[in-house]
Amino acid sequence: MSKPASKPAPEPLPADIAGAWLQPFLDHLRKERRYSAYTVRNYGQAFGDFFVWLRQNKLGEGGFDVLSARDVRSFVIDAQRRFDRRTLHNHVSGLRAFYRYWMQRGRLERNPFAGVPLPKLQKSLPKFLTEAQVAALLDGPLKLLQNKAVTVHDAWRDRLVLELLYGGGLRVSELVALNYGAIDFSDGSARVLGKGRKERVCPLGATAMKVLRKFRDEFARGAGPGDPVLVSAPGKRMTVREVQLLVKKYLALADLPMDLSPHKLRHSFATHLLNSGADLRTVQELLGHANLTTTQIYTHTSVARLKEIYAKAHPRA
Repeated sequence: MSKPASKPAPEPLPADIAGAWLQPFLDHLRKERRYSAYTVRNYGQAFGDFFVWLRQNKLGEGGFDVLSARDVRSFVIDAQRRFDRRTLHNHVSGLRAFYRYWMQRGRLERNPFAGVPLPKLQKSLPKFLTEAQVAALLDGPLKLLQNKAVTVHDAWRDRLVLELLYGGGLRVSELVALNYGAIDFSDGSARVLGKGRKERVCPLGATAMKVLRKFRDEFARGAGPGDPVLVSAPGKRMTVREVQLLVKKYLALADLPMDLSPHKLRHSFATHLLNSGADLRTVQELLGHANLTTTQIYTHTSVARLKEIYAKAHPRA
């Protein structure tokens, strides 16, 4: 039986386009705007897809300045067949930023992506684990250790990964970038660099700090301030992908839905804080959200929980 044909790799951009137009823009995002590697990569892919579309439709031969609003609307309509709505919004955001960058440098005169109508995003509530489900997930590494299915080092390292994700509400990228020098062992907090290279202080929680101290004392006694907290091998920093696979393993062990991601522990962190009466502004600061509206999505799950309690407890419900 023959293997299905693999999807062809996208054609590389012409050297003059990549060098003169795309690379300076990506360098600006990376070095000056301090965007994450993932955003830079996604904006680069958005430009590549847009350029291929232009070439296929014989548009833009006179330069990027000749595109009309109608051309851009046609691109958006066509892109809806290839991308989901959120990806499309991200791509257009990247292309809008590309035009804005070159307008500021006098190379382009207008931004055809400004104000282009986009399909509305479906507002979905963030998935999160219950407190009992989180407890079952966090117990996974030591259960494997009891069954001698993992080494002592890996069991405590894995437990530390899960505790920091949930106890600190960290993004996975923030977690793998964490060095010992960023940990304040006296007050149980960590300095992390979030989106846009914005620094914030995250309380990690008593349980996470207890696991962290044990891991440091038993497995990283000689670690210096610049050494990574989480390693996959001696001196080798864990990657985002390794953390994702690690979480999947323990989701399966706890018989939890496999479509949950490490980010759902961050959702759980926020939801459990709000359910216990935490102030929305405080949760915003803990998560490192620039806008309160980003944090407000978690109030929906909290309100849903309050309604459930009300329905069960109030005599007139």
